[in-house]
Amino acid sequence: MLNALMPIVIGLSGLAAAAEPAPAPSGGRPLLVIDEQTVKKDEPTPHGKIGMSTAFRISDGVPGRTMEFRKRILHVGSAIGAHPIDHDEVYYVVSGTGEVMSGAETKPITPGMAAYLYRGETVGIKQVGKAPLELIIAYPVVVK
Repeated sequence: MLNALMPIVIGLSGLAAAAEPAPAPSGGRPLLVIDEQTVKKDEPTPHGKIGMSTAFRISDGVPGRTMEFRKRILHVGSAIGAHPIDHDEVYYVVSGTGEVMSGAETKPITPGMAAYLYRGETVGIKQVGKAPLELIIAYPVVVK
């Protein structure tokens, strides 16, 4: 008989636990979910204004952030011009074809490929081919 009551007791104790308030998130900061459409902007490309791009500054509105996370679509014929970086940076290709450069090296880059770029280098990327080049770009916030 006791075994027959066990599922009921376990079920009731589960209900009591579910009724308790959820614990506060660790660190006290809320979960942020950002819809890329709310941060979308057509603009000239950075570092030289070499053509047009669509920028998605996903992390810009995050208070106290320690990293930048962005998406950028380089329109046909555009490029992020050569510029020195004072942090490591990653360009990840979602779609399209490009050529990424770091220092004196230039390499082709296609969907599913990531270019890891090192602090102190002069870097850039250009769209090649018939389709726009869609990138995810991530790097740490550098406090100056």
